Amino acid sequence: MKNKRQWIIGIVGAIIVILAGIGWYLGQHWKSIIQTKLEENIRTSTKGLYKLSYDSMELNLLSGSIALKNIELLSDSAVYRTQVQRREAPDNRIHIKLRSLNISGVGVWSALVAKKLHMREVAFDHADVHLITESHAYNKSRDSIAMPLHERIKDIFHTVHIQRSMINNLNLKLSNMQNGRLDTTSVDRVRVRLDDILIDENGHRDTTRMVYTKEIEVEIPEFAYDIPNSVYKISFDHCIVNTRQQQALLTKIALHPRITKQKYFETDKQNKAMIVLKWDTLRLEKLNLQDMLDNQRIFARYAYLKGGSASFHKDKRYQEDNVNKIGQAPHQQVMKMGQTIRFDTVFVDNTDVSYHEYSGEYDREGSISFEYAKGTITNLTNDTVQLSKDRFMRADLQARVMGSGRLHARFGFDMLSKVGSHTYAGTLGSMQASAFNRILTPLRNLEFSSGNIHGIRFDMQATDYKTRGVFRFEYDEMKIDLLHAPKDDTEQSKKGVLSFLVNALLIRDSNPGADKVYLVGNVEYTRVPEYSHFKTIWKSLEQGIFQCVGIGKGAERETKETDKKPEEDSESKNFLKKTGDFFRGLFKKEDD
Repeated sequence: MKNKRQWIIGIVGAIIVILAGIGWYLGQHWKSIIQTKLEENIRTSTKGLYKLSYDSMELNLLSGSIALKNIELLSDSAVYRTQVQRREAPDNRIHIKLRSLNISGVGVWSALVAKKLHMREVAFDHADVHLITESHAYNKSRDSIAMPLHERIKDIFHTVHIQRSMINNLNLKLSNMQNGRLDTTSVDRVRVRLDDILIDENGHRDTTRMVYTKEIEVEIPEFAYDIPNSVYKISFDHCIVNTRQQQALLTKIALHPRITKQKYFETDKQNKAMIVLKWDTLRLEKLNLQDMLDNQRIFARYAYLKGGSASFHKDKRYQEDNVNKIGQAPHQQVMKMGQTIRFDTVFVDNTDVSYHEYSGEYDREGSISFEYAKGTITNLTNDTVQLSKDRFMRADLQARVMGSGRLHARFGFDMLSKVGSHTYAGTLGSMQASAFNRILTPLRNLEFSSGNIHGIRFDMQATDYKTRGVFRFEYDEMKIDLLHAPKDDTEQSKKGVLSFLVNALLIRDSNPGADKVYLVGNVEYTRVPEYSHFKTIWKSLEQGIFQCVGIGKGAERETKETDKKPEEDSESKNFLKKTGDFFRGLFKKEDD
């Protein structure tokens, strides 16, 4: 029994040695054949544009494994220029440098006999890929339907199937040549996984696949991009995209200037607010990646923005309202984008929005904040096909004004309107008026000494040129203090007599007042062309506020007293009118 066992072991060992020897011999024989075929096919299919080289190849036909080291696939610039002259050059060139390529589980027999190439795994490691795009007019005039990949390789293989392919540590550089200028974007340390790649006569028609692949997952650990012709850059800490799940997730995404705040305001000639946007996560669901690849459109059913901030900054020491802002509302800017987008619903959650302005007159910064903002934006798109079905983008948002009063606002934007038609309506819950001192005192040099806001309601219809609507404002115990000009860091003193006169003669301390009269603002605001969209909204609401507190014309007396007051003589009326006109000027900024 022992001798029999030794014989079996010896025979098996001998077979292994013989097979290994045959495998080694075939490997050495086939290595030169494979190398020759590779170089020949690349040279022929690209008309001599590309050249392949590598340091070494390890081939084991028995196990079906191939390993290459230090591979390079480079284009010949001289050949490319010749092809350009002959109007034969492609729009895209690619340069590849690869530390190692490992292929395992190759079905050698089926590849040789049936021309069906099956591979269990293809792994690329430390790849440097440079894609250069240089568009040529003659390529646009050719048949737009590209030849399927199967047609290009059918003389070599009828079918190519790869169970899984991994690309680790991919450094990708994308260069676009336009008008003699080369713009380059780089992404480093990318990881790519491709599952179930099938190239056959029906592969390009399989709607369950993208680029012949059942599932593609791309992971980018970090990215920063300087936006061309802009002072801004966009960045994120991590991004992962999955084609099977139709999802994309980005973390710590941000849009911010590349220059300092001071430099921004010193160089700004368009009177634009400096913008800083940050979100913890941006998640896209039902993302149409195939359409993105084919048509360069970004379509997603759902987008989720969570945990972030949006701050806007202006500095009146440098910026003036001297640039026409007609046609620059947010919805109009969406329509002007060079990139086609469509998001059916955008969910916003836990986002702080703030506006900061530095006063050139009082040398201080005031701010207003809308905290814990949440809500939805629907039909966010500039796709005219979709807008022909529903032309309105809508927003339904809630926030805490100055961290206190609950604001609920609803916006509607006619995306196809030639005059920027839009609507906005909302309510503000109870809060203390003094919360607004954070913006009033630095910018207007006044403050609320007291005041209880019980509620605000507004409903406005607007275009690029006009705003009309109704404004309701309920409050009581409202008093203001006019302040002396600030001196250094000392506490400001109030103008006692002037403040008393304003409160006594001009401002209604409550609405409805002690006389039971309730003033309703009837807004009829004509836009100043140099005012931004959001400043125009504020000016429209401000007109309603002024009417409700008694210092603006046009208010409606919704409820009248039952007892008629004695009619004032003409001299008293004239005095009050002049006094009112004087004090109204105190509430106007120099640039109004």
